Amino acid sequence: MKQLRLLLLCICCFVSALAQTKKPFKVLALYENGGHHLAYSKRAVQWLNKLAAENNFTIDYLQRADSINEQLLSRYQLFIQLDYPPYSWGKQAEAAFEKYISSGKGGWIGFHHATLLGEFDGYGLWEWFYHFMGSIRFANYIATFASGKVNVEDTVHPCMKNVPASFLIPKEEWYTYDKSPRANVHVLASVDENSYSPDTKIKMGDHPVIWTNEQYKSRNVYIFMGHDPGLFDNQAYTQLFKNAIFWASGK
Repeated sequence: MKQLRLLLLCICCFVSALAQTKKPFKVLALYENGGHHLAYSKRAVQWLNKLAAENNFTIDYLQRADSINEQLLSRYQLFIQLDYPPYSWGKQAEAAFEKYISSGKGGWIGFHHATLLGEFDGYGLWEWFYHFMGSIRFANYIATFASGKVNVEDTVHPCMKNVPASFLIPKEEWYTYDKSPRANVHVLASVDENSYSPDTKIKMGDHPVIWTNEQYKSRNVYIFMGHDPGLFDNQAYTQLFKNAIFWASGK
């Protein structure tokens, strides 16, 4: 029995050492460093840095999209679009990102502003990204904020591991779109508009807030919630975010 315990201890030590020596993966995050999302971005960076240190991956940051090219993206297994809109990227960056996703070069997680699709600030619609996000256009948003209950629809998806079947988001400026993306994407969760507090007339009916577009080679997931820094005190949200990182990066 003593020899068996010793053997089991040696196996555990070997497995632990193997995990620690495993080559880390690399993540690139593009985030907004100004405006009314600054507080969220700062909390996100703090949280991501801690998660990376504890889970054997490294993370680099960009605050502008104009340096994105194929060579840069080739270094990373995951691209996080953290509260950064799909316009003002420049043709080089757009082409590199399209190839990265369409060729399955790495995974992608988008948050909040990633569906700010339409004509904004003098920029036209990025047609490819429009289809990537389920062929939707931004229509309106709850500027005064509301709490809302998110209901998980695909409970077996890896992004939803250990995430409650429903959870409350205390503060968000819920977007509406010209139509639901459901016909073009795989919906993982939606918000119950009847749960909004305070109530509002800014609603769209079927309202997905987390989805993946399985028509593309790269693992990808869009998570709408991403305005309030308090989200990083929400265990359901941080579990979802963590799950998405490891799933989308193929780890």
